[in-house]
Amino acid sequence: MPQPPDEDPAEDPEGPGAVEAPDHPLHPAAAAARAPDLTVLDRVVTGCRACPRLVEWREETARVKRRAYLDWDYWARPIPGFGPPDAPLVLVGLAPAAHGANRTGRIFTGDPSGDLLYAALHHLGLANRALSVRHGDGLALHGVRITDPVRCAPPDNRPSTAERDTCRPWIAREFELLRPTVRSVVALGGFAWQTLLPVLDAAGWTVPRPRPRFGHGAHVTLTARDGGPPLELYGCYHVSPRNTNTGRLSTVMLRELLRTAARAAGLDPAEE
Repeated sequence: MPQPPDEDPAEDPEGPGAVEAPDHPLHPAAAAARAPDLTVLDRVVTGCRACPRLVEWREETARVKRRAYLDWDYWARPIPGFGPPDAPLVLVGLAPAAHGANRTGRIFTGDPSGDLLYAALHHLGLANRALSVRHGDGLALHGVRITDPVRCAPPDNRPSTAERDTCRPWIAREFELLRPTVRSVVALGGFAWQTLLPVLDAAGWTVPRPRPRFGHGAHVTLTARDGGPPLELYGCYHVSPRNTNTGRLSTVMLRELLRTAARAAGLDPAEE
């Protein structure tokens, strides 16, 4: 007697097409897999509503606002990656800030972390200006793309493990699409480092065992299983005020690490 076909992991017992709904937990996996390029991926991710707690938080902060931003129309949607689709250098953070990128619509924009990061990129000649104000303001990156493993602002800047895993298909597909050009990646913080390792492995690079540990200045070369160019992975303390205000991460340290990663990517960053 013929056996029924194996169940498609993307199918759902609620019926055909259920995963197409933006609030379905399998929506990121289904939608990301269909994106043919980064332009489409960046557009589609902004409609995701797969994590109820994050959706509630991002929209609540947009309603309540901070006193300093009462005249702002908050973005209040998932944040796409930012930078050219053929970037050889990729920077990976954690998640948007509730009154930063969740307000401005651009990753690392609207808070002290972003102010430091974009100023450093401009100093190195990797951005056309030092200040990032909001999406669509004319800022451009040169050879650099910035992205996050979690695309919605989480309460207390702490996404849950389930939220991280639900969101993972977006960054996984992003690296699949970047694979022809990316040569160097900087993980901004331990969360980014740990999230990236399985993502990069799935995209075709071999992650050594035991898995490399995160630290500022940590560096590991990942070989490509298809014989293509290797990927240089660097660790950098996150550019949050918690690190910069305590001196754990200085402007000089950030610039030096970004310069090293840019050179490994084949870029020509400015000297001091």
